[in-house]
Amino acid sequence: MKNDLLKGHVGKTLLAFAFPFMLSNLLQVLYGSADMFVVGKYANTSAVSGVSTGSQVMTLTTYFVLGLTTGITVLLGQYFGAKKERELSKTIGAGIVLFGCIGIVLTIMMLLFNHQIVSLMNTPHEAIAATRSYIYICSMGIIFIVGYNVVSSILRGLGDSTTPLVFVFIACVINIIVDFVLVGYVHLGAAGAAIATVSAQGIAFLFSLIYLYKKGLGFPFYIKDICFSQHIMKVLKIGFPLGLQNALINISFLIITIIINKMGLVASAAVGVNEKLIEFFMLLQSAMQNAIATMVAQNRGARQNARAYESLKWGMFMCFSCAIVIVGLAQYMPTFFTSIFSHDPDVIYQSSLYLQTYSIDCLLTSLVFCFNGYFNGCQKTVFTMIHSLISTFIARIPITFLMSTLTGVTLWHMGIASPVSTFLSLIMCIFYLRKTKKELQ
Repeated sequence: MKNDLLKGHVGKTLLAFAFPFMLSNLLQVLYGSADMFVVGKYANTSAVSGVSTGSQVMTLTTYFVLGLTTGITVLLGQYFGAKKERELSKTIGAGIVLFGCIGIVLTIMMLLFNHQIVSLMNTPHEAIAATRSYIYICSMGIIFIVGYNVVSSILRGLGDSTTPLVFVFIACVINIIVDFVLVGYVHLGAAGAAIATVSAQGIAFLFSLIYLYKKGLGFPFYIKDICFSQHIMKVLKIGFPLGLQNALINISFLIITIIINKMGLVASAAVGVNEKLIEFFMLLQSAMQNAIATMVAQNRGARQNARAYESLKWGMFMCFSCAIVIVGLAQYMPTFFTSIFSHDPDVIYQSSLYLQTYSIDCLLTSLVFCFNGYFNGCQKTVFTMIHSLISTFIARIPITFLMSTLTGVTLWHMGIASPVSTFLSLIMCIFYLRKTKKELQ
């Protein structure tokens, strides 16, 4: 086995491993943003609001799955570092069974409760039909989302962050092309965007399966390993806190959307535009979080704890440096960014107000995301869940609600809630690291 993450300069090795992650995240964001971009250019504000609200619901599902699959990545990373091939095979088999069941259950739930979800979101009346169609169609692609992320988590746990990039690139290209055809020329609106998304997801998953079949894993894998086993619980022990964390945090985003939706159609669309922009702004942070988790897991599996800790420090340095540039641009030219996803002057202006305060969060998340990656790689996923939930439900949601009740409040004031809540997370991460210093280092 070749363990590239176990040797060489820590900063260079981490950056080289994180770079494909970042490109993959970029393509993933482009893939997700294509719907918003094309609908914003060729459809009306109701369709934009529908895609905005609908995509947040689907993001909840996607990030729940992403959190769970982190359990596979971390567990495989540790076994890979320790060179335990049979444990690798058993973990992959257990992951296939577990996520096959999860994919089926999530699909059924989203299809059955479509109308209830749209009503719960306090969707503006003008956007109800668009939101329902978007969620309904996208729900039929959940099994593809699950399948692709399982394959990617396996490859990343084994130290391959490049191949998943290819799968996302394929999905991104297909989604953009079909978006322009169905939304720009056939004028199917939100439904056309959803069809494009599902088509791209299905083809990307197919390519990932073909790749695994032809390339192999590099170690023996047996059909008999695809079964219910104790490794399912091992995956869940690591992944479930992260999946629950992602789900609850995204539920908090939905709650915030419900609060802001009361401010009207323009505000609803404006927040949707910002959510897409922030995904771009946090590309490096998200990539570094995943890269650090894998690097820490492999190095701790190989009993190189000091090297694992070094990856945290290098990740923080690189992420914070990048965040300073991003936040500066968001402060001085917000409308340049917000006009990318809308042609409505009111939406562009309201989005820019929200972006100016919301973007400050990038400075703080550049540190918190790195902490999360380190703790996840150390299997301290329960703590990452706890601090995230505390900051979200104790700070972000209450502040957002309080702001919405005050007179004269704009989206600029609403955006303050995010950096305040992340600052609370940062404080908790610092104290926890000091408390567990001897154990982890």
